[in-house]
Amino acid sequence: MKPGLPQIRGSLLDACGLSAASLAHRAQAADRALTEALRQPGVLFLDDAQRLSPPLLDYLRLLWDEPGTAAALLLCRAGAERVIARAPALRSRVLTWHQVSGMELDRLSETLAMFHDVWEGTHPADVEWADATVARGNFRTWAKITSHLYALTKRSQYPGADRSLLEQACARLGPYL
Repeated sequence: MKPGLPQIRGSLLDACGLSAASLAHRAQAADRALTEALRQPGVLFLDDAQRLSPPLLDYLRLLWDEPGTAAALLLCRAGAERVIARAPALRSRVLTWHQVSGMELDRLSETLAMFHDVWEGTHPADVEWADATVARGNFRTWAKITSHLYALTKRSQYPGADRSLLEQACARLGPYL
């Protein structure tokens, strides 16, 4: 769904640690609080930026155009560049564009083990199988597999993930080729 200004404002307030409940319906007060919060160095990631409408992109531009803004804004997701290109006032302020390639397969087992303990000790060949069969480099899919795998390991009382449990976890995502 495409968010509206109140949803974006509320999400920004939450992300900045401000009380969205008390400020969400008071636009000027909320914008002043956001402007002040954005004076602190930091990075704000907005995922699914391709869903933002031109007026919302302009709202973000206005917030980040405020003098003294020290926070960086990262608009992420495939297709975000096309949406930003249709908002020339924001596009002209883009410092740099980055395309993030998929994770290297030899680092995947290590990364998954840092993501959740359930992956510790999993054979790299099993992780490679799951990536080639189901996940295809998509970390959101890996998070789903992790959730199912965790539930299966708790039920089986087996402390680690083996190929059998991994196959069961992947099967819960639906049919795969």
